[in-house]
Amino acid sequence: MNYGKEFRVSQGGRVRLKEYDPDYSDPHEKKKSSRKAVAKLQERMDALQFRLHAEGKRSLLIILQALDAGGKDGVIRHVLASMNPQGCRVVGFKQPSAEELAHDFLWRIEHQAPKRGEVVVFNRSHYEDVLIARVHDLVPKKVWSGRYEQINDFERRLTANGTHILKFFLHISKAEQLERFKDRLDDSERHWKISEADYSERKTGKMSAAQFDHRANQESGRHRIMEPTAHPPPIQSLQ
Repeated sequence: MNYGKEFRVSQGGRVRLKEYDPDYSDPHEKKKSSRKAVAKLQERMDALQFRLHAEGKRSLLIILQALDAGGKDGVIRHVLASMNPQGCRVVGFKQPSAEELAHDFLWRIEHQAPKRGEVVVFNRSHYEDVLIARVHDLVPKKVWSGRYEQINDFERRLTANGTHILKFFLHISKAEQLERFKDRLDDSERHWKISEADYSERKTGKMSAAQFDHRANQESGRHRIMEPTAHPPPIQSLQ
């Protein structure tokens, strides 16, 4: 299967998360069935990254979005581990600092954009500045609604200057999310990954999904909706 085509949301296409089954696994329901395919495609990713770095003319930005416990760290650790760390960088965007809040919302994002020859992975991103701000009513509608076009302009500028952007939303169900929260509570080594805030955010889950639908429909470029409840599909999705 060409996962890139199967889960791609084309520019101008309409997005409804409820139309995507979060438990979908295709033929790779078990880890063993996907291991060989993933290994083969990891070799190809390694070779392509080497060429990207050696050429030094273009760059790649991978944007990962998901609910809490949606699998962003797992994708980075298991799927992207084939890349050479010298040419790959991961940026996690947390709550803005006082310095970041003193600038426009894209200021901290622009500072982390990939340079030529580099692959950068955003673990969460500038989309939070629309989604979270809207769900929690952090800024007036006039402010967050204006950010859609600012984001589009920013991404168009990156693309015009040689940065290829891939956007992924890792889609899990609310039941799966709760199960993953429980797994973290049961594992003392992963207690640091769970907090009361995670459970509080679950209450806004339906609203967040609706805002993702709206946001994806407002943005330029294309998204991929991935169902990571089973083992990761082959990296053909990145093509």
